[in-house]
Parts: sequence; C-alpha cells; structure tokens
Amino acid sequence: MSGDFSIIEGEYLRDILDQPRALDSTFSKLEMSKELRQLASRLQKGYFKAIVLTGMGSSFHALHPLHLELIQAGFQSVMLESSELIHYQARLFDRKNLIVAVSQSGQSAEVVRLLKSNRGRSAIVAVTNTPGSPLARNAAASVITDAGREFSVSCKTYLTSLLALRWLAEVLGGRDLGGIRRDLRSASAYAREYLATWKTHVKHLGDRLRDIRKLFLVGRGPSLAAVGTGALIVKEADHFPAEGMSSAAFRHGPFEMVGSDAFVAVFAGDSRTRELNRGLFQDIREGQGESEWIGEDSDYEPFVLSAPRSVAPVLEILPVQMITLALAALTGREAGRFTLCSKVTTKE
Repeated sequence: MSGDFSIIEGEYLRDILDQPRALDSTFSKLEMSKELRQLASRLQKGYFKAIVLTGMGSSFHALHPLHLELIQAGFQSVMLESSELIHYQARLFDRKNLIVAVSQSGQSAEVVRLLKSNRGRSAIVAVTNTPGSPLARNAAASVITDAGREFSVSCKTYLTSLLALRWLAEVLGGRDLGGIRRDLRSASAYAREYLATWKTHVKHLGDRLRDIRKLFLVGRGPSLAAVGTGALIVKEADHFPAEGMSSAAFRHGPFEMVGSDAFVAVFAGDSRTRELNRGLFQDIREGQGESEWIGEDSDYEPFVLSAPRSVAPVLEILPVQMITLALAALTGREAGRFTLCSKVTTKE
C-alpha cells in the first residue's frame, strides 16, 4: 500500500485520534449523583424486578458488556433495540423495571418515541453525550459522556459510552468503585499507545485487505460489542459489506464462505471461551481462509491490543477503526463521509 494517506486524513480520522482525550475527559466526569445512588440502592434492595437495556446502532451494541455484568451480579437483565421495545415489548414499561437507555445524541427518533411510550412509568438512567437532550432531561438519572463534537461515524462517542457503562455496572451492582476506576483511568493510555502508530496499522491492513471482498467480525461475550459496532462502522465509513456475529454463529452456515476473498477477524475474548475462539481461528486457516486474531497475544501487529481484561472491551473496536481507514484508502474514498445518512437519525 502506498504512503499517501491524504484521502483518509479528514475529520473522521481526527475524531479517531481524539479518542484518548475523550476517554480522559469522560473519566474525569464520572461522578455518583444523588439520583443515581438512590436508583442503585433501590435495585440492590430488590425494588426493581428487571433492568431493561436499550439503544440503537452502536449505542445498542455497547450494552453487551453491561448486560453480562448485570447477569453475573444476579440481576434480571433484558437487552432490546429501542424500536423493538417500543413497538413489540411495550409491556416492559413498568414501574418495577429500571431502564438504561443509551443514545449519543439523546434525541434520535426512537429515543423520542420511547420517552412518550414510557410516560414516566419506568425510571430511566440515561447514558448520553448531550446533557440538554430530551433523554437527559426526562431521565431519573444521567451519566454524561464528554466525547465532544463528532463528525459522522461513532468512534469517540462509542468508546466513551463503553467507559461510562463499565463504571455504571459497578455502581448498579453496589461494588467498590476503587478498582474499576484505576482500570478505567488507564484506558486512555492504552488507546494513545495503540493509535500512535496508526499509519503503520493502516498500511499493513491495506496490503492484507487488497483482494478481500467479504469481511466478518466474530467474537463472544463482551466482544459482541465490538463485533456488532465494527460491522456497522465498516458499512457506514466505507460502504463495504461486513457482518458481525458470534463465533459460534459463524460455524452455523457462514463458515461455508471461507476462502481467499473473505477475511475473518476473530476477537480473542476472555478466558471462558478463548480456546473455542482460537479453534475457530485455526479451522479458518486450515480451510485456506484469511483470518487474524485480535488480542494481546496476536502475531499480527495491527491486531495486538494490550489492556487489562476489565478495559479490553472498551478498546477492542480500535483495530476495526484501522480496517475502516485501510478500506477507505484502498477504494479512494473519504472515510466516514455520509452521503445518505445523517449523524442523528430522526426518522424511524
């Protein structure tokens, strides 16, 4: 791949490189409000029978790690796209259910309708990048990220939402915040270290993806956040077909598409299913497919991602962001430039 990066050195890249600052700024503002403390206390005392996690797009995918943390802590957690909640599962709007709603703008079409449908029945915890938004104004408690303005594709708003949600998991679970705050404080340093060599990452990926026509992102557990969001942003940023799914689901049919024109990025994930993921990675390679391993022990430089396990799900999207830049350079288009979409989705 040539060294000419001018086609991708636009506002989307500037947003990507601004992510360490956004993480630092958001971390510094993670404070326990009186309202949030009261809701967490009611949850721990059994007042709420379920926690409904909802969002759209990357805001929805970002909820996967929180969903698993809440279940691990013994809570009943339900994860639904906001549109499905509004139109098909509206009975979940109940005073005995706590809603955690994630929306970077806090004013998308589904969020506005959700607020009208709920009519104050369920207490809502808002996670948003926009303090004055309808979501923040109508929530019982808010966790505000501080990503700043974003050009188009969700990158720094996604990372800061994941950071805030990881902190929120500890708050709702009533756990001591000292340990997780130490880990989350380090997230920006790991992001900064990885992004310092972004040109090298993009060059390697450009060479590797030159003849690729199909892209799959697969993982398990908390990595489903990066898998879902990754496929979304590849389509948004590059107009390139990509699919994200669980590693297990990939064996149920899509494995048949393994070949020289299909690239499969396998997220290592945590120890519970890492060997299952590694087995899939090896089987793809043995089937003459193109695949690389994303994790701290990867032997492919752009996919080496070192971070504590508590922080890794926040940062796993970084290699996929490099993929979006490489594909943009290969196709000669400005990465992240919307032609049909808008930053805030105002129509269902």
